[in-house]
This record gives sequence, C-alpha cells and structure tokens, in this order.
Amino acid sequence: MFVDSHCHLDFPELITELPAVLEAMAAARVTHALCISVTLADWPAVHALATTHPNLHATAGVHPDYEDIDEPTVATLVAMSAKQKIVAIGETGLDYYRLHGDLEWQRERFRTHIRAARETAKPLVIHTRSAAEDTLRIMREEAAGEVGGVMHCFTESWPVAEAALELGFHISFSGIVTFRNAKALKDVACRVPLDRMLIETDSPYLAPVPHRGKRNQPAYVPLVAEEIARLRGESVETIASATSDNFFRLFGISANENSDAR
Repeated sequence: MFVDSHCHLDFPELITELPAVLEAMAAARVTHALCISVTLADWPAVHALATTHPNLHATAGVHPDYEDIDEPTVATLVAMSAKQKIVAIGETGLDYYRLHGDLEWQRERFRTHIRAARETAKPLVIHTRSAAEDTLRIMREEAAGEVGGVMHCFTESWPVAEAALELGFHISFSGIVTFRNAKALKDVACRVPLDRMLIETDSPYLAPVPHRGKRNQPAYVPLVAEEIARLRGESVETIASATSDNFFRLFGISANENSDAR
C-alpha cells in the first residue's frame, strides 16, 4: 500500500483525465492522495475532489509563487480548514528561485499560514526553494514546530533536513530522488529517519524515472518508494508501510475509514 502525500489533481493535465488517473492509482496500490491548494480561487475545486472521492483529502493555502492574487488572511484559512476533509494548511513557504526583488509579501504570506496552522492545530505543507535560511528562520520565529508538518518535494541539503526534523517536521521525497544527478538528495534519503519520511509525486510535475519529462500522476509514487528502498538497502514494503503510516498519523486520517475527516 502506498500513499501520495502531495499532488495537484485539479490541474488541467490531470482533471481532464481524472477517471483514468484514479483507476491507474488504484491499480498501482496507491490507496490515498492529498490534493494541494495553491490559490484561493481554485480551492473550491480542490475541496470538491476531496469531498467527492473517499480516498482523497485536501489542504487550504496559497502557494508562494503566485503574485497579485487575493491574499489569504488567518481568518480565511481557519474558515477553510474547518471544512470537511481539509487536513492541513498549505502549500505555503518561500520560493526565491522563480521570483526576485522585494519578496517581503511572500514572507508575510508564509507567516499568515503558520499562524493559521497554529490556531487550527493542523500541520503545515511547506514549499522552499532557494530560500532555506529564511524558511527555517520564519518557522522558528512563528513557532511552526508547535504543529509540525512536512517539507514537501525536498531538494535541500542534509543540514536543512536536520534543522526541519529538529522542528518536528517530516521530509517528503518526490520523483527527483530517482534522477541520476540528484546525488545529494539521495544521501538525504538515506539519512532521514524512517518514521519521519513521506513520499509524493507533486504531479503533474516531476515524473520519476523512467517517466521523467512526461506527465506525472499518483500511480507513479511507488517508483519513488522503490528508489528510496534501493538506496537504503530496505524492502519496498518497508518504505511503503512506513511512509503510509506516517501520512495517516501526521494528517489525522484513518487508513481504514477513507471518509474520515480531521
């Protein structure tokens, strides 16, 4: 049994083929997936996926990449998170790779999400790219460790992973860990404690080898588990079981009753 802890099934590349995507997911023994919110405008569609399908859950949040859109407030995020099957706050964080200039608005948006997570006692789904130092600093300043969560699609160094782990966060690996040139990330995958690890696709992006460069989907998350198992010298079943258990525990989801909501 596998779980995809981060995907975007509402994106055009997947929503137009949703029945086939869900069928492939089931055939690959991927039992659950977490659908991630990236804007307030698109959140209703993300939420609808979760309420329509018993094995899907969703988050409430606004991605750091989006400029000049409706800004979330703590009150807005708290209200969204109270809805059925919303199990986390995010995707939130910092991204200095795509955006440049004065990014104080991005940092303030991140703080808003952390404050909402603390108010609701729901975990955070954090995105960080080329911004690890500020991401960790704000996590500490805003006491993100009180709720914990996951550093999704992790691509940073072991010291960054270690700092996040010390704050009580999980580390999630995507298809990038299967890429030949991802040597530093492969090392991190060997060092993260098994009880703090998640796996994901971030689909429709970052398809793992041998599908690299093609559209990604939840059915491919076992390939991430297979690579981590190879790197660590453990069985695929061990990685699948641990990451699934971690997912259910972190997000307060029952593995046996798919309709449960947090």
